[in-house]
Amino acid sequence: MAEVYVEEVAFEAGDGWALVGDLYRGEAPQVAVLISAGTGFPRRFYRHVAAWLAARGAVVLTYDYRGIGDSGTENLAHSGIDYPDWGRHDMTAALEALEQVAPGLPLVTLGHSIGGQFVGFMGNHAKVARHAFVSVGSGYWGVHHRTRLPLELYFWWGFGTFSLWRWGEIRPVGGWGGAALPPEVFRTWRRWSQRRSYIKPDLAARRWPHHFDEVAAPICAWVFPDDGIATPTAARDTLSCYPKAEKHLVVRKAQELGVSAVGHEGAFRKGREALWEELWLWLTDGQLPEGGGVAVS
Repeated sequence: MAEVYVEEVAFEAGDGWALVGDLYRGEAPQVAVLISAGTGFPRRFYRHVAAWLAARGAVVLTYDYRGIGDSGTENLAHSGIDYPDWGRHDMTAALEALEQVAPGLPLVTLGHSIGGQFVGFMGNHAKVARHAFVSVGSGYWGVHHRTRLPLELYFWWGFGTFSLWRWGEIRPVGGWGGAALPPEVFRTWRRWSQRRSYIKPDLAARRWPHHFDEVAAPICAWVFPDDGIATPTAARDTLSCYPKAEKHLVVRKAQELGVSAVGHEGAFRKGREALWEELWLWLTDGQLPEGGGVAVS
């Protein structure tokens, strides 16, 4: 694989929030890839796939959403950050920053979990040629694996309620393994999680400006049977929020990728090159995996 150069970059969202990212460059890049994280994941969690894509011939930007990692704030509890801000402001700004450092290259996105769900909040989505979703699915508890129900009830109404009362934010303790979360991010996420329609009532009410019904770039979504969150049903529910886009759904067993497990986050850990090759072919050429993905209406 070609040598990869990594540098930390800083840029601002449209509302002035300072954001930090990592830029990965390989030789003779042919595409620019924006990697948008799942909830509570710092940007460096994606360093292995970012470096692999850069070595194949991409300019890749990973970044921390506002309130997370190096884009954080000293007073998270009173930051005013709401969940859609990550899409409306941060994903939009990150794409602009990537375009500036990779002029003339096709822009594509790779979204993990909420990083795919929030594409419809991006004001500049029309600049994107193609989207890859990995473990992206509705957060509604009823379309998750039933074995997760006790854990989700505990997170939403036990630990989460206590953490907000005690600290005013969601702290990375008590079973929550992600970064600390702003209170409004948690409350919005919890509200959506309680209904099958998930985000749709808020979109219909135009609670925030959005472009879900305008996104036209093709989407291919990968899900894994051992992921109790982004199940095929959850993925279909999320894809239905993008009525104008051509959509495909790929279900990949861990064994097909040569690993013992994937789960909700394992697609980005070392040793998943078989999956990353599929992502690369889709993002660069629009090539679906062998056997194809199921078209989603």
